[in-house]
Amino acid sequence: MLKSLTFLISLLICLVLVGCTSRPELPSRDAGNPAGIDLSGNWLLRSGPTWGDARAGEFDEGEALPQEVTGRRQQTAGRSSRRSRSKGPSVYVFIETGKALKITQTEHGLFVSFDRAIVEEFTFGENRVVSLGPIEAQRVSGWDAGVFVVETLDDRGALLVETWTLNADGNELVRKVRIVDGDKELYATRRVFDRA
Repeated sequence: MLKSLTFLISLLICLVLVGCTSRPELPSRDAGNPAGIDLSGNWLLRSGPTWGDARAGEFDEGEALPQEVTGRRQQTAGRSSRRSRSKGPSVYVFIETGKALKITQTEHGLFVSFDRAIVEEFTFGENRVVSLGPIEAQRVSGWDAGVFVVETLDDRGALLVETWTLNADGNELVRKVRIVDGDKELYATRRVFDRA
C-alpha cells in the first residue's frame, strides 16, 4: 500500500512538473472579418512625428529598430537553436519593417510586401508554428472587430503583438508593434502609413 501511495505521489509530482515546463500556447483568433475591412493598397510611411503621447520604451516612426532587434536578425541563420534562445526573447527576429508597403488582401489572408524585399503572409484565423532559421514560435492571427491582430509567442513566453488598423476614411494605415516579456514591455512602436 505504501509503495502504491509513493508511486502515485511521484507520478503526480512528475505531471505537475511537466505541466509547468510545457511551452506556453496562444488561443486561436477568429478567421472572420466582421467589419469587412480591406487593408489592400500601396502605403508610404509618414515622415516626422505622428503622435505626441509616447510612452517609455517606444520608438517613433523614423527611428530604426534597436540593435538588439537588427543584430539578432542578422545572426539568426548561423546559430544553433540552443544558443539563440539562451540570450533572451527570440521574437525580435519576426519583426519586419519598411517605408513602403504593398498589401494584398484575399478572402483568407494578407500578403504584406515590405520595401519590395520581404513578403510576409498572414492567414486569417491561423494558429501555426513559424520559423526563421533555427528559431521557432507560435503565431496566431485574426480580426478583432476592425483591427487585424498578429501574435507571435516564443518558447520562453515573450510575445510580439502587431495590430493593423485603417483610419481617416481608409486613407491612413496604423501599425502598432509591441514585445512584452511577462510584465515588462521590451519594445513598442506605432507607425502611420498614408495611401500612395
